[in-house]
Amino acid sequence: MTHTARIAELSAAFTDSMARFLARLDAATSDQLTQAPADGGWSAVQVAWHVAATNEAFAGLIDGSIPTAKPAPADFAEMPWSAIATEVPAKLDAPARFHPPAHVSKADALSKLRASEQRVIDALAGLGESRANFTVKSIVGTPISLYQVGNWAAAHVARHNAQAKRVLGA
Repeated sequence: MTHTARIAELSAAFTDSMARFLARLDAATSDQLTQAPADGGWSAVQVAWHVAATNEAFAGLIDGSIPTAKPAPADFAEMPWSAIATEVPAKLDAPARFHPPAHVSKADALSKLRASEQRVIDALAGLGESRANFTVKSIVGTPISLYQVGNWAAAHVARHNAQAKRVLGA
């Protein structure tokens, strides 16, 4: 697949995941969105805030403003995304910097989420072919290319859309 085609595919997958997530959140009332689950955990707006913060980090990795990506070692070969996805545990504790504040409004969370979406789209659009093959260590320890950071961003949104669905009882 060409670089241009891969970026288009990543951008479309991320945009589609975000559209579904935002539609779910937009359809809920402020009371529904701020209600924490009875068994504990984040409210839907806290989930949205977390996704936004994570999107910002993904964008930073892709665009280099978080300068941890390095040229791939000579022996690096991308694992298929499907194989990497199976390494992600069903319950994964996010690093503290991605934990939402205890109280966040619908307006603030959705504003942050929409801005983060644009930041990821812009980062993908600006990702050059040589940099796309740089690697970072994923949260599960597997080295991934910056292309695959784009895969992870779309999958992360989808994962948390499912969480929001459970929290909202839809």
